[in-house]
Amino acid sequence: MNIIETFSPLLKEPELRSNLPTVIRVRKFDEAAAKEFSELMTKAQNTGQPIVPIIIDSYGGQVYSLMSMISDIQHSRVPVATIVQGKAMSCGAILFSFGADGMRYMDPNSTVMIHDVSSMSRGKVEEVKADAGETERLNQIVYRMMAQNCGHHDEYFLDIVHEKGHADWYLDANECKKHKIANHLRVPELKIETKVSFAFN
Repeated sequence: MNIIETFSPLLKEPELRSNLPTVIRVRKFDEAAAKEFSELMTKAQNTGQPIVPIIIDSYGGQVYSLMSMISDIQHSRVPVATIVQGKAMSCGAILFSFGADGMRYMDPNSTVMIHDVSSMSRGKVEEVKADAGETERLNQIVYRMMAQNCGHHDEYFLDIVHEKGHADWYLDANECKKHKIANHLRVPELKIETKVSFAFN
């Protein structure tokens, strides 16, 4: 995403120029990434910006980290715009759907990939069963939320994944728009203009 910054020449102090809108880039879904995401979302609530742009270029990662990011978005006072550049796979695809309606952007050459939540369980039989149950619970939660975000019935994406034999489902930009995941097949431009004005009456 192109960011165009314009400053008044009257702004000399670094601290006045540094209070720029927050733009969040998501490449990983792990505890460190979730912590950084939360910190940036908190910062974005205090800059006065009207929208929080979240740029996604990710192969995915840990679903619990995704859930933390989703919580931050749901509790944001500022609307969120999601932008896919390159790829939004697995957790990235779910996060993409959490852009506000009308604010989900996708580069025309990007790719989205949807698949079942995966389990890395090992150990005793009962532990594996418990882990499988938790994996299924999370799978139901995230894909029902994704369906609601995109204006579909709760089972919409779960049904399609099931029909595809639970294999990885790759979507290009046009398919994402068809399934209402993406609203716009372009990357938006962020213009920042900082001015100083004086009036003497």
